[in-house]
Amino acid sequence: MSNIRTDQVDLRRLSDQDKSDFQRGGGYGEQVAALKRARAYQGNMAYNAKRQEKTTTQTPGTGGMSAGIGMQQERYREIGQENEAAKGNRPDLDDAMYDIYS
Repeated sequence: MSNIRTDQVDLRRLSDQDKSDFQRGGGYGEQVAALKRARAYQGNMAYNAKRQEKTTTQTPGTGGMSAGIGMQQERYREIGQENEAAKGNRPDLDDAMYDIYS
């Protein structure tokens, strides 16, 4: 990569002793990790530069296409009224006829 300032050391050109010292020194691993980070960052930047932009607008919530939360509140209000009416139609369970444990 021509635009990375410190390119990786070519280990093929080093003697075996120098290669061993270089790899054991700790700087080699840091150098390789830094190079990989730089290449990944460059790849990510290039990908984002070429990526197609989103062209549809997004609006929060329902987008204004329906009655939304008001409709849901009305539906739950009706369900609650139906439940209250159903409770009123139930027989009184205080009668001994309904006591199954006696």
